[in-house]
Amino acid sequence: MFATEFLDLPAFDAAAGQVHLPGSKSISNRVLLLAALSEGDTVVHDLLDSDDTRVMLDALRALGCGVQSRAGSVTITGFGARGPAAQARLFLGKAGTAMRPLAAALAVRGGDYELSGVPRMHERPIGDLVDALRQLGCSVDYLGHEGYPPLRIGRADALELDAPIRVRGDVSSQFLTALLLALPLVALQDVVIEVAGELISKPYVEITLNLLARFGVQVRRDGWQRFTIPAGSRYVTPGEIHVEADASSASYFAAAGAIGSPQGVRILGVGLDSIQGDIRFLEAVQAMGGKVASGPNWIEVSRGAWPLKALDLDCNHIPDAAMTLAVMALYADGTTTLRNIASWRVKETDRLAAMAAELRKLGAAVDEGEDFLRVTPPAHGQWRPATIHTYDDHRVAMCFSLPAFNPAGVSVRIEDPKCVAKTFPDYFEALFVLVQ
Repeated sequence: MFATEFLDLPAFDAAAGQVHLPGSKSISNRVLLLAALSEGDTVVHDLLDSDDTRVMLDALRALGCGVQSRAGSVTITGFGARGPAAQARLFLGKAGTAMRPLAAALAVRGGDYELSGVPRMHERPIGDLVDALRQLGCSVDYLGHEGYPPLRIGRADALELDAPIRVRGDVSSQFLTALLLALPLVALQDVVIEVAGELISKPYVEITLNLLARFGVQVRRDGWQRFTIPAGSRYVTPGEIHVEADASSASYFAAAGAIGSPQGVRILGVGLDSIQGDIRFLEAVQAMGGKVASGPNWIEVSRGAWPLKALDLDCNHIPDAAMTLAVMALYADGTTTLRNIASWRVKETDRLAAMAAELRKLGAAVDEGEDFLRVTPPAHGQWRPATIHTYDDHRVAMCFSLPAFNPAGVSVRIEDPKCVAKTFPDYFEALFVLVQ
């Protein structure tokens, strides 16, 4: 991993070869929590090794889980029916995939817990989840600003499970995911969750439902508005589970193939049958003119149409990978519009504002709305060298490696490249193996 204050990218002419991706962050942290909530040992293969999974593992140790690492796998000894340690102070960095589900799981169990993170985590809303937990009778208090972490969780008295639990779906799908992961712990009767408003980022909820089934809990759902956890649900370890490679991280290499590879870039560790919604990014790549081939556990992308074709796309189904489309738009034959991306504003940074600001530095014309981004590429010869501010956001840093393929050969400097450690510590090394 590059530990410098900035990284100057040379002009890239082309990309070719193959890359093996790290495990999915979304799958990794869900699997770790599910393994912790199960009885016995779960061997997790191909777990992502990153900042986000390390804080989750540290939290599970503090809560009384056994964690044993071997080459290529981690064995989690769950606390199962005996429950977690009754008291803990947990620092969860900037991992939303740890903060939200752990808050819910610990709140329904009850105890004496404090959950905190980095300053940006304390700016990411959690009020809708806390409101839902309080409906149940959980004790959750804010230690700072109302509606945001850090949190104090106290004893849970008799929980109110007769009425449906309502949670908003239009801010973050992680609130629903957190409830789905936590409520099997207390499902002495059917427990119903109702989603208020449109549920965004549905594919991430699909990941949750798929993994719940792998651990023995079959959730019934009525569309995307009503979810029922059956009475008597309990977590059962599958014994072993493999983590797919990260489909969101695949987007950068797929884009590199579509932009700069007549020969093709092959991505190993994930295929078109992935359970991750961001795999549908490849449909957008094809719509922009890229060529996509695939097989068992691999994808290959090469340049087809050039310049790329501009898009007008609702991106609710690929919220993280849509950031990569915003940078691919620099190479398109017109204006690309990405819609339904309001969730970008409550991520590691306000990603809508960040992407607009950095794209403009390169010479693009950008129109930023509450839930859309419209990008017109620089005119021929109008690309500008740029120093990209990364906002301590791994996806901003990885996205803005792609302008190094620009036809003008202008320089691109990435500030704080080490922020990619959140999900892909060796991203730039992997990229440099492919490019010429």
